[in-house]
Amino acid sequence: MSGDRITLTMPGERDFFRVAHLVVGGLAVRLDLTFENLEDLQIALATVLGESAGEVTVSVRVQPDQIEASIGPFGSGDQELDLDREVEEGVPLRRVLETVCDSVDVVDGEGGRWVVLRKSVHVKKPAS
Repeated sequence: MSGDRITLTMPGERDFFRVAHLVVGGLAVRLDLTFENLEDLQIALATVLGESAGEVTVSVRVQPDQIEASIGPFGSGDQELDLDREVEEGVPLRRVLETVCDSVDVVDGEGGRWVVLRKSVHVKKPAS
């Protein structure tokens, strides 16, 4: 599974975001991730998806020592991305993401800006 990528493109309607959470949850179970790692990934995913105003793509890549999620595009049409926006009681969005992920980057990509989240994990190889 190392280096494999799962990509999911969804309409901007919040109900569809549950599908992304199911995919990440299923992946975590398959890789035998800890509950804490799963919870961190789910919080990060929910936080970024909450900034989406239209169609959004979530791409998750599994590596032996980390999971990388790219979420976007933002900055095209009605979607804007402001990681310095306060999401709760004066806490910026970026701070929430940096608390649950090892790195948070915003990169230019296809269609606009993308949030790239990386979380260090010990990935168990699935049984063949």
